[in-house]
Amino acid sequence: MEDLFQVGAVTNTHGLRGEVKVFPTTDDPARYKELKEVIADTGRQRFVLEIAGVRFFKQMVIVKFKGIDDINDVLKYKGAKLYVTRENAVKLEEGEYFLADLVGLRAETEEGKALGSIRDVLQTGANDVYVIQNEDGKDLLVPAIKDCVKEIDLEGGRIVVHLLPGLGA
Repeated sequence: MEDLFQVGAVTNTHGLRGEVKVFPTTDDPARYKELKEVIADTGRQRFVLEIAGVRFFKQMVIVKFKGIDDINDVLKYKGAKLYVTRENAVKLEEGEYFLADLVGLRAETEEGKALGSIRDVLQTGANDVYVIQNEDGKDLLVPAIKDCVKEIDLEGGRIVVHLLPGLGA
């Protein structure tokens, strides 16, 4: 299972006082208000940054990091991906899962027939769709709804699905 979850990416600086514009990669950008710190990964280095302030502008999150008060000090974070640890991630409700934990699960039918493994999760708005890749490299799209997803066993590394007519394997 993943220990770090991406919550955004620094797109640019904002103003002269060390703020950055962040494109949020979380389903609820308001969660930034609850974050105390993030891990910035520039591709070469990782930095733990304490969050001093958060505000919102259009689809972006404006973030101020503690101890960074000048545009020149924040330039090195431009393009960095922002992560949180599993411990600092949002608490999930019953039946909710982190997308990163679903990718790689073995998929099988209720009868035990192997379908492949989850390669991706598409977020469509109405419901998520699991992209299950079989051994031949072909994709099977399974909507993440109760009629199709019968069991998710993270510890066992598998998902049990019911294929509705037309989905086929």
